[in-house]
Amino acid sequence: MNTKNIMIVGVGGQGTLLTSKILGNAAISAGYDVKVSEVHGMSQRGGSVVTYVRYGAQVYSPVIGLGEADLILAFEPLEAARALSYLKKDGILVANTRKIDPMPVISGAMEYPQDVLERIASLGVDLRAFDAMQSAQNAGNEKTLNVVLVGYLSTLGFFEESALRDALCACVPEKLRDVNLKAFELGKNAEVSAF
Repeated sequence: MNTKNIMIVGVGGQGTLLTSKILGNAAISAGYDVKVSEVHGMSQRGGSVVTYVRYGAQVYSPVIGLGEADLILAFEPLEAARALSYLKKDGILVANTRKIDPMPVISGAMEYPQDVLERIASLGVDLRAFDAMQSAQNAGNEKTLNVVLVGYLSTLGFFEESALRDALCACVPEKLRDVNLKAFELGKNAEVSAF
């Protein structure tokens, strides 16, 4: 099997690290060699966080280069735009449509760019976008946004759904299992926006 490259991008506190752990565990349970790498920006201050998950028969490096990502999971539209140069020509970009203002916007130094996802779609990117935050809120906990996106990922053929569910259950505390499984289901059944 060719190595699969998944890039997870978001803002500090959105659960990108837990997501990489879930995906890594699912890949290990399927018998793949796995490398996970985490790149922290100002994550404690709401800054960008990037994690890489690479899996295959044999993986030598945890880093994904420009134009190498088979899939980008973007927890926020602006983070999707920042990561776009890493996506392969035939790669898939899954994005949450709910924006989070970065510090320069909060401080008034800049304005949040308009129509970020529409501009990405106009480039011919295979974009699958939906309001994952709303799904997380419907599940009962907005902190399950990451699991909503993992639920949608389960429909794309990168992992067996059962492997993702098992990894999810192994990675979250038992008291949070039900709400996370509900978020996973909501993500699996999400309808993506047309651009």
